[in-house]
Amino acid sequence: MPGDTNPAGDIFGGWLMAHMDLAAGNVATRRARGRAATVAVEAMAFHRPVLVGDEVSFYGTIVGTGRTSVKILIEAWRRPRETDAMEKVTSAVFTFVAIGEDRKSRVLPEG
Repeated sequence: MPGDTNPAGDIFGGWLMAHMDLAAGNVATRRARGRAATVAVEAMAFHRPVLVGDEVSFYGTIVGTGRTSVKILIEAWRRPRETDAMEKVTSAVFTFVAIGEDRKSRVLPEG
């Protein structure tokens, strides 16, 4: 939306990152079978701008797990409204830690 843009009309990188974090959080919550918190994001490079009106899709894949943590690769893709052509915008690896009811890290369940 226009309120999410810089003066040049491109979507803010922070908007993309926030939505990528939400997508990663969905994957992490399913894998942890409960609450999970973002603890790190690896480097991001923006390859293409996202323009007002573009459809943006986020895809997540688990790329690693530890005792309490899960690493999730999130890719962001754009599609202009008038075409079927999709372009990769950016990607990053988000690390989440499973959180228990006591708000401390907990072991990931098997799976």
